[in-house]
Amino acid sequence: MRRDWRKLQHKERFFRRAKEEGYRSRAAYKLIQINERHKIIRRGDFVLDLGSAPGGWSQVAVELVGPTGKVVAVDVVPMEPIPGVDFVQGDMAEHELSKRIASIAPQFDVVLSDAAPKVSGVRIRDHVRSIALAEMALRLALNLLRPGGNLVVKVFEGEDLPAFLLKVRRAFRTVKPYSPPASRRESSEVYIVAKGLISNHASDKPIISYLKKEVQNETHQNHRRECER
Repeated sequence: MRRDWRKLQHKERFFRRAKEEGYRSRAAYKLIQINERHKIIRRGDFVLDLGSAPGGWSQVAVELVGPTGKVVAVDVVPMEPIPGVDFVQGDMAEHELSKRIASIAPQFDVVLSDAAPKVSGVRIRDHVRSIALAEMALRLALNLLRPGGNLVVKVFEGEDLPAFLLKVRRAFRTVKPYSPPASRRESSEVYIVAKGLISNHASDKPIISYLKKEVQNETHQNHRRECER
């Protein structure tokens, strides 16, 4: 079975294109398609790439921001260096991670998260784990995005997705789920594309503070739920 899967992967067109065009993963085309559709990243932007390894999204981000922009990549596992990318090895659940990232760049125009749990094959378990990762990405985005900034985060579809979407919609001007053509047909993944973080003027600060606390609490609850499974 494993050999059959490998054989199919090598035949898959986005996998082949990634090899031919020098991208580290087929996922690079997902970000290209997301950006073509939603115009998330612009020249000169500062971009934070969460769950970055092996580096396909970071490679695309560097191309999009150009020499005046900046890309900071974060993953719990090591990642081979990419020219123009600053790498931070750390867990999104790590309390001090925001400070470590901010020491490189205090604010970002865009936060990306293609982070995904190790798939167990149990759909509900994988969904809950993906929502937990998405909550962590949202928390980091609320801490590090500039007002008006954008967020793209991957989740697996399931019963907790509407509640997560509600949180994102309270923090951003426009929020749209999107499935890029490069996603596999059988995949349950969907990308939440959120644009325009609400500003930090006085009337909005209580909203942002409340959301940060709510997301932090939800992250802890998801962790407890996962431990109980």
